Parts: sequence; structure tokens; C-alpha cells
Amino acid sequence: MNFTLGLGLLLAGFLAVEGLLKPSHSPKHHGAMSRAQEQQGRRAAQELARRNLGFGFNLYKKLAANSPGKNIFFSPMSISTAFAMLCLGAQNTTLAEIKQGLNFQKMPEKDLHGGFHYLIQRLNQKAEGLQLSLENTLFLDQKLRPEKRFMADAKNLYNADSVPTNFQNTEYAQKQINDYVSKQTQGKINNLVKNIDPGTVMLLVNCIFFRARWLHEFDPKATKEGDFFLEENRPVKVPMMFHGGMYAVGYDEQLGCTVLEMPYFNNITAIFVLPDKGAMRRAEEALTLDTFDRWKKLVTRRVVDVFLPRFSITGTYDLKKTLSHLGITRVFQEYGDLARIVPNRSLKVGEAMHKAKLRIDEKGSEGAAGTGMQTLPMERPMTFKLDRAFLLMIAENLTPTMLFMGKIANPTGT
Repeated sequence: MNFTLGLGLLLAGFLAVEGLLKPSHSPKHHGAMSRAQEQQGRRAAQELARRNLGFGFNLYKKLAANSPGKNIFFSPMSISTAFAMLCLGAQNTTLAEIKQGLNFQKMPEKDLHGGFHYLIQRLNQKAEGLQLSLENTLFLDQKLRPEKRFMADAKNLYNADSVPTNFQNTEYAQKQINDYVSKQTQGKINNLVKNIDPGTVMLLVNCIFFRARWLHEFDPKATKEGDFFLEENRPVKVPMMFHGGMYAVGYDEQLGCTVLEMPYFNNITAIFVLPDKGAMRRAEEALTLDTFDRWKKLVTRRVVDVFLPRFSITGTYDLKKTLSHLGITRVFQEYGDLARIVPNRSLKVGEAMHKAKLRIDEKGSEGAAGTGMQTLPMERPMTFKLDRAFLLMIAENLTPTMLFMGKIANPTGT
């Protein structure tokens, strides 16, 4: 009898906007590249970044349609990285489905995996005001004998470590994996694994951790209690932060929304999109690469009084259910083709969970250097008050890569 083996994917992301102490060691180095490899990797990474943004918008729209009026928060980069690594072991229709659903279609595998290799190298960094890491780990049953080529590519291209695991002892395996995720996210994401499917022999974990400091911090003394309006104009009280400064801002008359970019240290930017009252659905339905490009072009720097709620939210998603809406199904079924991981055995993804947390506040860690005062031109400030549902995106500017994406419909909720 040919039993189907179980494979799981767990994806965790944590983002905190706060102060950081100066790091005591340098960024992790994933191996040197030649100049030709560097140029090819950069081109592939830029192409991937565009495709990943398109995938993120597609996934966002599915989540918004299924949960109208709810908070949404996820990392398109985390999900894409995990499933791209799974592409190393997939073939035929199973591979085609994944590439289609994640917007990788017609991209040569060499460019796909080379692009992710470049992104993982560039995104893992520690600097004053920023800590960003993207980690991949394979938990393997001690009895499993995966293909050496798959293991080598996972290590060399995705920097994936492999950890021997006894999946027959599900309680111990669950604790081992949860402890790992907790450690990688510095205790911010705990108990990601609630149960392990019987028959699981491999579990892939992707963790993205991001902690950053605003380039221009909010003064905690300026934070006041204010109203945030939920659906049907129902107010809830929130701590409303305030900062007046120079920001890139613009108004999209076509969609009826205001776009503001707020910088972190080290080439990271938060993009806030505040639709006019009643215009959220129109903005959501218009989320495409063309719309995003238009937003980037219409913003100009000017003096803005920014009011932003202090909040913390969590997004948890069953990707088996969510990605099926994007046409990815075979990899979760008995007839999925993952023979490049384990030949001559049926292998399916038994679990695919994604959890991302976001915390935004105004103050930095003790000892963090102050950012100093901005010199502002003498002009009437524009008011940008995030007191109703808004969209939020967190992007790395140089590659450029969309790290996180979501909607804050209720800053007092999860």
C-alpha cells in the first residue's frame, strides 16, 4: 500500500515599529556572489518583487472579499518565499498551479530561485534602527530520505536549515517547532502549531522578523485619546499619535483616496492609503500594479500633520483554504506531484499556516539616538488623520520588495 506522506508549511511574520539599540554584530552573510551573478540576481529579484506585489494584491482582494470590514495583515514575501522553495520539489501540474497562483508563470526556474536567493541575502540585515531577517527551516522526520538535490538547493538558494524531527511523537515535535518560531520572532509569535496532522514527515517553516524605528519619531507627549470610526460610523477610543513634518503625500482623484509615505530608517517605507468615506471598496478593488505605480508618481513632499493610531494586530490564515481561491489545490491533495522532494512516494502539504503580527507605536527603546528637529518650510500643513479604515503596506525600497500588506479596520481589534 502506498501511503501519502504529509508535509506542512508554517509562515510567521512579526513587525514592530519602535526604537532599536545599536547592534553588536554584522548582518548574516549567505555566501559571496560573482559580479555576473550579482547583476543577474538583481534583475531577477526586481522582476520577482513586481510579481510578488501583484500576488499580494490578488491575495489581499480574496481576503477582503471573504472578511469584509475585518483587519487584514500578512506578508506576501513570506508566503512567496515558502512556496517558491516548495517549487524546488514540485513538477508537472502541481508546479504549474503554484507558479500561476503566485504570479511566477513564464518565469524560468533559474531566475525564480536565483531571484529569491538574491532577495534573502539583501533583506537579512541589522543596522542601527533596523532589524530584518527572513529565515527558512525544514523539519524532517528522521526516517525520511529526501532527494539530495532538493536539500542542496533548499540550503544553497534559500539558506534553509534542516532539523531532524520525530513526527511520531507529535507532542514533542509540536513543541520543538513552536519553540523555533518563537525564538526566530523573538518571542512575538507563539504556539503557531496547534496540531500536527498524522503522517506528517516534513514541515517547512518561514519566519520574517522586522523591527524598525521611524525616521521621524512621534512624541509620546503628543499622543491623545481620539475617535476611530468603524463601519456604520461607530466610534471607538484609540491613542492617537501626532507628528508634523515633511512627507510624500498625494490625492488620487480617480479612486478618492489619499496616499502618504512614512519612512523608517534604512530604506524601509510605510505606505498609508486613506480612502474617502465610503470609498474603501473601490480602492480595494483597484489594487493593481498600475494603481500602485500611479500612487508612487502622484505623491510630492510637503508639510503634513499626521495623526496615526497606536495599535497592535495579528493576522492568522489557513493557506490551504486561502490559496485555493487563487487556484492552488493539487499540492494539498494526494495526487499532488512533489516527486522532486521524495521520489516514488506520494507527498502532499498537510498544513499551511501563516501568522503575522504588527505593532506600531511612537517611542523608541531606551538609549536610542534622537532624530533631531526637521526644518520645515513656511506653508500651511495638510492634515492626514487616520481615523477610519485604511490600507497599510511596508516596503523595502532598494530591491524593492513588499514585506507586509494589510487593512486596519479596527485598531482595537486583532
